[in-house]
Amino acid sequence: MAEKKVSILKAFRTIIWPRRNLVFLGLLLIVINKGASFVAPVSLRYFLDDIVPNKNYDFLKVLVFVVVLSFLVQAVMSFLLTKVLSIQAQYMISELRAQVQKQVLSLPIRFFDNTKSGALVSRIMSDVEGVRNLIGTGLVQLVGGTITAIVSLILLLRISPGMTLLTFIPLVVFAIIALKAFKIIRPVFRERGKINAEVKGRLTETLGGIRVIKGFNAEEQEAQVFENGVERLYKNVKKSLTATAVMTSSSSFLLG
Repeated sequence: MAEKKVSILKAFRTIIWPRRNLVFLGLLLIVINKGASFVAPVSLRYFLDDIVPNKNYDFLKVLVFVVVLSFLVQAVMSFLLTKVLSIQAQYMISELRAQVQKQVLSLPIRFFDNTKSGALVSRIMSDVEGVRNLIGTGLVQLVGGTITAIVSLILLLRISPGMTLLTFIPLVVFAIIALKAFKIIRPVFRERGKINAEVKGRLTETLGGIRVIKGFNAEEQEAQVFENGVERLYKNVKKSLTATAVMTSSSSFLLG
């Protein structure tokens, strides 16, 4: 069965847009949460410039109250984000699993003759989990990181435009390295899902048909097949970990 590539536009139209009210509410909560997270760092400026030199204890009480209030807002927003986005993402995953299972059951018999049932089980349960990146933790991290980057850039430009522009040199280098790494990591993760499904599928069928395997003395053959599958999975994980390590180490050096 040929695989169809799903574009970002199609995913937005079929998954995000029907739930646009919920997504917009989540985006509003993210903005409030990130806005509150800037209160504590900004408060240090007033603490060091106004309160400490002038010993203004009345202003200190107000500043402490505002900082504590910002922490409370962050805690409430984090809870609401979990309720609004993360739980909704899990609900969508359960819906998509049911839809995929229904679609698989409607396929002709010849499809099941050429496909391992265990592999189908693994793909039905695992493949749809990527939805949480569209509505869930992935959306929170993307929007939250973007807001943090924009606000930080504005603040840094106000402090020192020259030093801020100078920091763009390592940032551009890191961006190039990250793009190269993601070109390697994305196909590796897609391949890992397929390998994982094949290994689990073969193992499920082996354990389910253990009487037949023992009857034909095929234990060694099945063990060899499983060992080869585990080796493929190890090489896949090794490749992704190497690319991730390169990106992480380069970010530590360049951003540091």
